[in-house]
Amino acid sequence: MPESQQQPQQPQQPPRNDGADPEPTALVLGGARLADGRTVDVRLSGGRIEAVGTAGSLVPGTRLDLGGYLLLPAPAEPHAHCDTALTADMSGPVPNAPEDIQRRAVEAALLQLGHGATALRTHVRVGGVHGLRSLEAVLEAGRTLRGLTELSAVAVPRVLTGTAGADGLAVLRDAVGMGAPVIGGCPDLDPDPTGHAEAVLDFAARHGCAVDLHTDGDDPARLARLAAMAGGLRPGVTIGPCGGLSRLPVDVAGRIAERLAAAGVTVVCLPQGDCAGLEHQGVRGARGCPCAPVRLLRAAGVRVAAGSGALRDAVNPVGRGDPLEAAFLLASRNGLRPEEAYEAVCGRARAAMGLAEVRVEAGFPAELLAVRGDGLAGVLSLAYSRVVVHRGRVVARTSAVREYCDSAGAAALDLPRQARPQSGGEQP
Repeated sequence: MPESQQQPQQPQQPPRNDGADPEPTALVLGGARLADGRTVDVRLSGGRIEAVGTAGSLVPGTRLDLGGYLLLPAPAEPHAHCDTALTADMSGPVPNAPEDIQRRAVEAALLQLGHGATALRTHVRVGGVHGLRSLEAVLEAGRTLRGLTELSAVAVPRVLTGTAGADGLAVLRDAVGMGAPVIGGCPDLDPDPTGHAEAVLDFAARHGCAVDLHTDGDDPARLARLAAMAGGLRPGVTIGPCGGLSRLPVDVAGRIAERLAAAGVTVVCLPQGDCAGLEHQGVRGARGCPCAPVRLLRAAGVRVAAGSGALRDAVNPVGRGDPLEAAFLLASRNGLRPEEAYEAVCGRARAAMGLAEVRVEAGFPAELLAVRGDGLAGVLSLAYSRVVVHRGRVVARTSAVREYCDSAGAAALDLPRQARPQSGGEQP
């Protein structure tokens, strides 16, 4: 018999397409285990956590039984490329009409929502032959997804220096006017990388925008200059994936990390591989790309978040876009404790995106992920069945049932088996 059978995600209600938020309704998540070991009921109302009590203590209205699940704050995806996602198997040129990009962005965001990410930041190229069409398509995708997930865009120009720089800055101004909340750039791709970073940071200071820059991070002098310019800039500066820091001597990387920490710069690493933003490296595939040195950065006080990067595109044709896989890799290959690894894809990722903090406590946003399992380490190892809550509403479910053929030996040992859900009551 098959080891596991995965069922399609089933939203609790059909998504609304009128641009309005769903009407607030109370929902009790019953019998869930928290990371501290407690088993609780959690009541959600109006998009927030209304109450947390001992199991069975909260008066049920609509109730969802989460017995056997670990309830966590929902992760977020701080570094995606939805406009190029899901293109690895395409033959010939990738279609880049606005409707094609919008469709890919919606599908990619829903895939990552199914994994648990209730907010997603995607980097979108602006300027050149495509102008602002890709950005417009992604912003429209975000409006389509309202009520299911939060999709925000980073406007990424190519060149901001020299004779072509004026056009790049003009496109950037138009992108912000169109509604891009974050501006980015790829200093490594500009003939004047330092000038590129200066242009982005100066633009951000004048327009009050957050900054999210692509860089490999293999030039210490350039990173030191970026840190000097970024210090005190609000709402904040994020850089990534910074895999090149791992190729520097430890003492050099350590000094750079201290400067980044002092400047308040967040580093978003990509444990699952590279992304489409660093084209000068060529299409190398995810396995050839080092992750940023997360332990060294954390030891220096740098805020480190983790993203997924490529999602089944030319850079990583098997990218999953799963934040729990990113956390798993941080724990299994980069030496973080499970709690630290999950914080990188949850609390740190949300902070990098300017989102409100989430705790499983009364008063906090109802952005939650329930995963079948007893503890965080087990959840990162075998995260099969998941229930995703956004704004107090169940928006995605994934169920997996593992079965084995009958065995007298297994019966004699009384080994644990995952039971099938019983019909009748509402089950995750």
